[in-house]
Amino acid sequence: DIADIVGDSLAMAREAAKVEADVIVLCGVRFMAETAKLINPDRPVLMPDPNAGCPMADMISLRELHEAKQRHPDATVVTYVNSSAVIKAASDICCTSANAVRIVESVPKEKPILFVPDQSLGEYAADQTGRDNIILYPGFCPTHHRILAEHVEARRAQYPDADVCVHPECTRDVRRLADCIGSTSQIIRHAAASDKNAFIIATELGVCHTIRKQCPHKTIVEITGLADCPNMKLTPSRKSSGRSKTCSTR
Repeated sequence: DIADIVGDSLAMAREAAKVEADVIVLCGVRFMAETAKLINPDRPVLMPDPNAGCPMADMISLRELHEAKQRHPDATVVTYVNSSAVIKAASDICCTSANAVRIVESVPKEKPILFVPDQSLGEYAADQTGRDNIILYPGFCPTHHRILAEHVEARRAQYPDADVCVHPECTRDVRRLADCIGSTSQIIRHAAASDKNAFIIATELGVCHTIRKQCPHKTIVEITGLADCPNMKLTPSRKSSGRSKTCSTR
């Protein structure tokens, strides 16, 4: 609630490029700060907690990517933006959860794709495009993989008229039960624009807070208390506000 800009990693980086502030304080994990710095190379980008990393981004190293490229020398490397800057730099093209399908479709069908690091998002893109030549790197988001089909079934039994909104980082078993599959921003827009009055949100718990603020008269249901990213929660407001005050005097 103290932020000037709220959004996913790419949205925050893009919006940060438009503001006039001298310093950007990124309240998120490391790859988000790196992405903001790539788009804003002339501005200091600070993290309130430098220990806020992303387990999925850490599941692939530059050495491991090079080894995978050697095993699949003809493949186009498509990298999810939820990855480190060095992995992005060694890739052919990057995608977001919102445009992964479109990016995969842009690669010639006869060309194999090495999709890193998120196997679930790559699998979703393969399912949507019907491609059978996508090689999935075995990375995943622990938070989204803690969401199970049984959680969806239980919530649907409680709220039978609700739309189930699922992030593509979830497993296929969960995605199969979805009424809406989309990125964080797509899920938020769907909830705001839909005529439905209740939504079961199968992604990180913090997204529910944003939807409730935008849709105060709608019922927003968290899929499970297990869908909590401890790394994103390493940035409490006291750290971000304190870091901002320090920067303002530099």
